[in-house]
Amino acid sequence: MTTEAHEHLLDWLRDAHAMELQAESMLKAQAGRIENYPKLKARIEEHLQETLGQQQLLQQCIERLGGSTSAVKDTMGKIAAMGQAIGGMTVSDEIVKGSMASYVFENMEIASYTTLIAAAGAVGDTQTQRACEQILQQEIAMSQWLLEHLPETTREFLARSETPGVTAKK
Repeated sequence: MTTEAHEHLLDWLRDAHAMELQAESMLKAQAGRIENYPKLKARIEEHLQETLGQQQLLQQCIERLGGSTSAVKDTMGKIAAMGQAIGGMTVSDEIVKGSMASYVFENMEIASYTTLIAAAGAVGDTQTQRACEQILQQEIAMSQWLLEHLPETTREFLARSETPGVTAKK
Protein backbone atom coordinates (compact mmCIF):
# COMPACT_ATOMS: atom_id res chain seq x y z
CA MET A 1 0.00 0.00 0.00
CA THR A 2 0.99 3.58 -0.55
CA THR A 3 2.21 6.13 1.93
CA GLU A 4 -1.14 7.83 1.45
CA ALA A 5 -2.96 4.70 2.68
CA HIS A 6 -0.76 4.67 5.79
CA GLU A 7 -1.57 8.34 6.38
CA HIS A 8 -5.29 7.62 6.12
CA LEU A 9 -4.93 4.80 8.65
CA LEU A 10 -3.02 7.08 11.02
CA ASP A 11 -5.59 9.86 10.62
CA TRP A 12 -8.46 7.44 11.28
CA LEU A 13 -6.66 6.15 14.37
CA ARG A 14 -6.42 9.74 15.62
CA ASP A 15 -10.15 10.14 14.95
CA ALA A 16 -10.84 6.96 16.92
CA HIS A 17 -8.68 8.18 19.81
CA ALA A 18 -10.64 11.46 19.91
CA MET A 19 -13.88 9.46 19.72
CA GLU A 20 -12.81 7.39 22.74
CA LEU A 21 -11.99 10.54 24.71
CA GLN A 22 -15.48 11.77 23.84
CA ALA A 23 -16.88 8.41 24.95
CA GLU A 24 -14.98 8.67 28.24
CA SER A 25 -16.46 12.09 28.95
CA MET A 26 -19.96 10.97 28.01
CA LEU A 27 -19.76 7.77 30.07
CA LYS A 28 -18.44 9.60 33.13
CA ALA A 29 -21.21 12.20 32.89
CA GLN A 30 -23.88 9.55 32.42
CA ALA A 31 -22.68 7.34 35.24
CA GLY A 32 -22.36 10.33 37.54
CA ARG A 33 -25.96 11.38 36.95
CA ILE A 34 -27.70 7.99 37.11
CA GLU A 35 -29.37 7.52 40.48
CA ASN A 36 -32.19 5.03 40.00
CA TYR A 37 -31.08 2.56 37.34
CA PRO A 38 -28.32 0.46 38.97
CA LYS A 39 -27.89 -2.13 36.17
CA LEU A 40 -27.45 0.58 33.56
CA LYS A 41 -25.05 2.52 35.77
CA ALA A 42 -22.95 -0.59 36.44
CA ARG A 43 -22.72 -1.45 32.72
CA ILE A 44 -21.77 2.12 31.85
CA GLU A 45 -19.04 2.08 34.51
CA GLU A 46 -17.78 -1.25 33.15
CA HIS A 47 -17.67 0.15 29.62
CA LEU A 48 -15.87 3.25 30.91
CA GLN A 49 -13.02 1.00 32.05
CA GLU A 50 -12.99 -0.69 28.64
CA THR A 51 -12.91 2.75 27.00
CA LEU A 52 -9.84 3.77 29.01
CA GLY A 53 -8.10 0.60 27.82
CA GLN A 54 -9.16 1.32 24.24
CA GLN A 55 -7.58 4.77 24.45
CA GLN A 56 -4.28 3.18 25.46
CA LEU A 57 -4.42 0.62 22.65
CA LEU A 58 -5.10 3.33 20.09
CA GLN A 59 -2.34 5.56 21.41
CA GLN A 60 0.10 2.63 21.17
CA CYS A 61 -0.94 2.01 17.56
CA ILE A 62 -0.56 5.69 16.68
CA GLU A 63 2.87 5.93 18.30
CA ARG A 64 4.05 2.66 16.72
CA LEU A 65 3.17 4.16 13.33
CA GLY A 66 5.28 7.22 14.14
CA GLY A 67 2.40 9.57 14.89
CA SER A 68 0.92 11.31 17.85
CA THR A 69 -2.63 11.99 18.96
CA SER A 70 -4.35 15.13 17.73
CA ALA A 71 -4.86 17.73 20.45
CA VAL A 72 -7.43 19.51 18.27
CA LYS A 73 -9.47 16.36 17.58
CA ASP A 74 -9.21 15.24 21.20
CA THR A 75 -10.41 18.63 22.47
CA MET A 76 -13.28 18.77 19.99
CA GLY A 77 -14.41 15.31 21.11
CA LYS A 78 -14.45 16.40 24.74
CA ILE A 79 -16.38 19.57 23.91
CA ALA A 80 -18.96 17.56 21.96
CA ALA A 81 -19.38 15.21 24.93
CA MET A 82 -19.85 18.15 27.31
CA GLY A 83 -22.52 19.61 25.04
CA GLN A 84 -24.34 16.31 24.90
CA ALA A 85 -24.23 15.94 28.68
CA ILE A 86 -25.58 19.43 29.25
CA GLY A 87 -28.33 18.88 26.69
CA GLY A 88 -29.34 15.62 28.36
CA MET A 89 -29.77 17.28 31.74
CA THR A 90 -32.54 19.52 30.44
CA VAL A 91 -34.97 16.80 29.33
CA SER A 92 -37.47 15.05 31.59
CA ASP A 93 -36.71 11.63 30.07
CA GLU A 94 -32.93 11.88 30.33
CA ILE A 95 -32.39 8.18 31.07
CA VAL A 96 -34.27 7.01 27.98
CA LYS A 97 -32.78 9.58 25.61
CA GLY A 98 -29.33 8.97 27.07
CA SER A 99 -29.68 5.23 26.47
CA MET A 100 -30.79 5.85 22.90
CA ALA A 101 -27.90 8.26 22.27
CA SER A 102 -25.45 5.77 23.76
CA TYR A 103 -26.72 3.05 21.44
CA VAL A 104 -26.26 5.33 18.43
CA PHE A 105 -22.75 6.31 19.57
CA GLU A 106 -21.77 2.66 20.04
CA ASN A 107 -22.83 1.93 16.48
CA MET A 108 -20.75 4.83 15.20
CA GLU A 109 -17.80 3.29 17.05
CA ILE A 110 -18.57 -0.09 15.47
CA ALA A 111 -18.45 1.50 12.02
CA SER A 112 -15.19 3.25 12.87
CA TYR A 113 -13.45 0.08 14.06
CA THR A 114 -14.77 -1.90 11.10
CA THR A 115 -13.16 0.70 8.83
CA LEU A 116 -9.92 0.65 10.83
CA ILE A 117 -9.72 -3.15 10.65
CA ALA A 118 -10.10 -3.04 6.87
CA ALA A 119 -7.54 -0.24 6.52
CA ALA A 120 -5.01 -1.92 8.80
CA GLY A 121 -5.44 -5.16 6.88
CA ALA A 122 -4.99 -3.37 3.56
CA VAL A 123 -1.66 -1.84 4.65
CA GLY A 124 -0.48 -5.04 6.35
CA ASP A 125 -0.53 -3.66 9.90
CA THR A 126 -1.59 -6.79 11.78
CA GLN A 127 -0.93 -5.28 15.22
CA THR A 128 -3.36 -2.41 14.61
CA GLN A 129 -5.81 -4.81 13.02
CA ARG A 130 -5.77 -7.07 16.11
CA ALA A 131 -6.10 -4.09 18.50
CA CYS A 132 -9.09 -2.77 16.56
CA GLU A 133 -10.68 -6.24 16.42
CA GLN A 134 -10.41 -6.43 20.21
CA ILE A 135 -11.98 -3.00 20.62
CA LEU A 136 -14.69 -3.82 18.08
CA GLN A 137 -15.84 -6.79 20.14
CA GLN A 138 -16.20 -4.57 23.22
CA GLU A 139 -18.21 -2.01 21.25
CA ILE A 140 -20.48 -4.69 19.78
CA ALA A 141 -21.07 -6.13 23.25
CA MET A 142 -21.98 -2.70 24.65
CA SER A 143 -24.26 -1.92 21.72
CA GLN A 144 -26.05 -5.25 22.10
CA TRP A 145 -26.41 -4.75 25.86
CA LEU A 146 -27.93 -1.30 25.38
CA LEU A 147 -30.34 -2.56 22.73
CA GLU A 148 -31.39 -5.55 24.83
CA HIS A 149 -31.95 -3.37 27.92
CA LEU A 150 -33.61 -0.40 26.25
CA PRO A 151 -37.13 -1.89 26.64
CA GLU A 152 -36.47 -2.58 30.35
CA THR A 153 -35.07 0.91 30.91
CA THR A 154 -38.06 2.41 29.10
CA ARG A 155 -40.60 0.40 31.11
CA GLU A 156 -38.82 1.24 34.35
CA PHE A 157 -38.76 4.93 33.43
CA LEU A 158 -42.49 4.89 32.59
CA ALA A 159 -43.36 3.14 35.86
CA ARG A 160 -41.22 5.56 37.88
CA SER A 161 -42.67 8.58 36.06
CA GLU A 162 -46.21 7.54 37.06
CA THR A 163 -45.30 7.04 40.72
CA PRO A 164 -45.78 10.19 42.85
CA GLY A 165 -42.65 11.30 44.67
CA VAL A 166 -40.32 9.05 42.62
CA THR A 167 -37.64 10.44 40.30
CA ALA A 168 -37.74 8.83 36.87
CA LYS A 169 -35.44 11.16 34.92
CA LYS A 170 -32.14 9.75 36.08
